[in-house]
Amino acid sequence: MCMQKEAKARIKINKLLENSGWRFFKTPEGPETIMVEPGVKIEEVGDNFEKVKKGYIDYLLLNNEGFPVGVLEAKSEDKDPLIGKEQARDYAKSQKVRFILLSNGNIHYFWDKELGNPTRISHFPSLETLNNRKKYNPDTTKLVNEEVNKDYVVLTQNPYYQQDPRWKDESQQSQFIEDTGLKFLRPYQLDAVKTIQKEVSKGKNRFLFEMATGTGKTLVAGAIIKLYLRTNNASRVLFLVDRLELETQARKDLKSYLNPDYHSVIFKENRDDWKNAEVVVTTIQSISYENKYLKLFSPTDFDLIISDEAHRSISGNSRVIFEYFIGAKLGLTATPKDYLKNLDEKELADTDPREYERRVLLSTYKTFGCESGVPTFRYTLEDGIQQKYLIRPLAIDCRTDITTKLLSDQGYAVMVKNEQGDEEEVIYKQKDFEKRFFSDLTNGQFIKTFLENANRDPISKEIGKTIIFCVSRKHAGKITQILNEYAMGMFPGKYQSDFALQITSDITDAQLFTINFANNNLRGFTNFLEGYKTSKTRVCVTVGMMTTGYDCRDLLNICLLRPIFSPTDFVQIRGRGTRKYTFSYTQRDSGQEVTKRQEKQNFKLFDFFANCEYFEEKYPYDDVIELPPPTYPKGVPPPPPPPPKDTAVIDIPDPLKTMIIFKPNGEEWRIDKELYSHQFESKVKDTYEKSEEFKDHVDSGNYEEMEQYVRAHLFEKPEEYFNLDKLRQGYNADRRLGLWEILDKIFGKINRFKSKDEIAEEEFEKYFVSTSIPPNLFYETREFFKTYIVDEETRTRINKKDYGAFAGDPMMMHILTQLGQKRLREIPEYIKDNVNINRFM
Repeated sequence: MCMQKEAKARIKINKLLENSGWRFFKTPEGPETIMVEPGVKIEEVGDNFEKVKKGYIDYLLLNNEGFPVGVLEAKSEDKDPLIGKEQARDYAKSQKVRFILLSNGNIHYFWDKELGNPTRISHFPSLETLNNRKKYNPDTTKLVNEEVNKDYVVLTQNPYYQQDPRWKDESQQSQFIEDTGLKFLRPYQLDAVKTIQKEVSKGKNRFLFEMATGTGKTLVAGAIIKLYLRTNNASRVLFLVDRLELETQARKDLKSYLNPDYHSVIFKENRDDWKNAEVVVTTIQSISYENKYLKLFSPTDFDLIISDEAHRSISGNSRVIFEYFIGAKLGLTATPKDYLKNLDEKELADTDPREYERRVLLSTYKTFGCESGVPTFRYTLEDGIQQKYLIRPLAIDCRTDITTKLLSDQGYAVMVKNEQGDEEEVIYKQKDFEKRFFSDLTNGQFIKTFLENANRDPISKEIGKTIIFCVSRKHAGKITQILNEYAMGMFPGKYQSDFALQITSDITDAQLFTINFANNNLRGFTNFLEGYKTSKTRVCVTVGMMTTGYDCRDLLNICLLRPIFSPTDFVQIRGRGTRKYTFSYTQRDSGQEVTKRQEKQNFKLFDFFANCEYFEEKYPYDDVIELPPPTYPKGVPPPPPPPPKDTAVIDIPDPLKTMIIFKPNGEEWRIDKELYSHQFESKVKDTYEKSEEFKDHVDSGNYEEMEQYVRAHLFEKPEEYFNLDKLRQGYNADRRLGLWEILDKIFGKINRFKSKDEIAEEEFEKYFVSTSIPPNLFYETREFFKTYIVDEETRTRINKKDYGAFAGDPMMMHILTQLGQKRLREIPEYIKDNVNINRFM
């Protein structure tokens, strides 16, 4: 093993400057824009500035007219760039410039000395970036002193609302607000905005808001966006989300809050004119692949960056993007850091999802300057319930005989026949349900229990609107069928197999179904009560859709028909039902209109897999329903679940699909692989021309839908029998390609597939930007990080702490010794949380 130390500080810094458009010499593009300090010849300082007595040199950065615009203090690789902060300040002052760069070739800082402290950056700013930044002269005193009242957002929506006759009539005010969509800030939302003003007055520019689902985080964000834009402390805002449905919802909400004063757009829909907007909404995925954000944006394009559900949208690989931008940063999360307070973190395995999210949450708090674990502002579910802004969930523990055993430490034991025909015991646990263990009678008992105990609509008395979360799309299909069969018997003539609908990503128009469900017109209106506006469909059956960013205020039941292992998912799912709602129905009685109103009292959370208990140990369930064991015909034992099988006997035609020709020495020839991949590329391009649905997914950059369409319509078809494994062989890459990468290449978004080493280097850069690494351990850290990722044997040894296995590798032993136990633990933890190891296999 040979540790690579290819470039020294001077060479790296010079290259970084040139990559950002700075010039050492006059070129056709323009005059020189870099000047080395007087008395120094750049070619005589040494590759690592070792020939300079003071250990550093200063570069003066010039504009195209030859005037100074910035200073760069360059140090050797083993020096911390911040050591030279004061010398750089003095030099910048003497040159009358505002901007300072500090670098040792590996670690870089940008410092706008008029506005704050040095900020870690991943790339040097260009001259254009500095020119734009020079125009940015915020006055935080304006922000701090801005008057913010409960109608702060309303005054943007309708500045003349107080002149409306309906507002002046107190009896009409509530209806006026509802009809016009005016958003008055609640007291706690007003407190949140004023907390920002208070923290800015202390010189802070990073904030984290921890607010329960349903408390209006986006409205608070809208008020803060207005605060920054109105006081000229920002000219443009970036709003980051981690899911497509959240992107659409965020733009819709922000548009309603900030129009007409401020324009909000989705980036991928406005790639050519996003600069005309004050608010740009995007998923992190839209700008992350191939480091597109570097080409699309400069670090100064956004003066305020907001991360929705922060520990997801900026975790791991995405944090380098977040840190690329220089502006103020606000994180929003509904998942409290101490949500897992009842768990003993020392006893949690590294692979436990709760341990994973615990580490990610801690990292998120640190990112936003909340190392103590206390967020900038907090408003909990309990706060919302006590102040009557939210509805308390009525948690109901429901377990069958089988699920009780699945949930136990011992598991559910079943005797099955193995391949030799002998009976053997197979143990199943909760995670196996509807994956390796199947029981239709258990599913039937789930549905029967739900229907017999569900909250009813207080007006029409039919089953209240419900979302059911299942294990898989196949499971969702089963549950939907069972629900509709039960509904036919319980409510004769009321439904035509539309009591329940499957809402999963493989269902056409699934996203539209979710919107219609919220708008109370899914499959039309109820036929229980004429003129009452509520959906005919009562139950949406899903897997992961409708988990976040979905607002259905009249939801009365949630069913968990699967174990949930992510605290964030659990908090979000539970939050779907916490919003308040008033059911109303107007009818004519004796020639007069009479309106009946009923407040939503609670919603029921049917927990069939002890999820509440999983996250909070002894959870205080509001009710416990003991389900009877499944019944079978007399004398017939219950069928065992099918054991996992490695082989199967089949009698269907099996036409030849591939042929492998061997050389005499047994080596495999590469035949037809390239032809196979070319055929697939032609098929995809042809599909793009013929299918409007697929074309829309491609044009909008919706990778999730693109992949699902290809898997459903192009893979495993009798004509070509395309599948991902064979495509990977055809492209002959040195790693496992993702389908999205293959599609990117087909549509010309990338010219080639990056090698395993290139991606490992990119992953290290992301880690490096978000982590503090001593300058003298840069190379050791990089070598260990990359080797751990790409080499399975090394990874296994490190995970087992079998360091003695490296005794024959002096270089690796040196690295292990230099890094020490703490880093040998932290680096693998980071990789497990943030790097997709499967890409390197």
